[in-house]
Amino acid sequence: MTKQLLHLVLGGRVKNTKSTEFENINDIDIVGVFPNYAEALKAWRGKAQSTVDDARMRYFVVHLHRLMEPEEGHDHDH
Repeated sequence: MTKQLLHLVLGGRVKNTKSTEFENINDIDIVGVFPNYAEALKAWRGKAQSTVDDARMRYFVVHLHRLMEPEEGHDHDH
């Protein structure tokens, strides 16, 4: 059994195309929490591709496992 490494996928409209600062945090789209990077990446791709025509819509994968257990180092594929 592989270890659960939680990842969060979220996104929304950013202030400008070079920014990671959201225009309105109340409008952030929480896509979900996923048990591994591969599942999170699939969700991220789907959301990012669905908003490709809007340059200011950005989605991100957040490594929750690194925040929850920073001392472990977490070596995994990606």
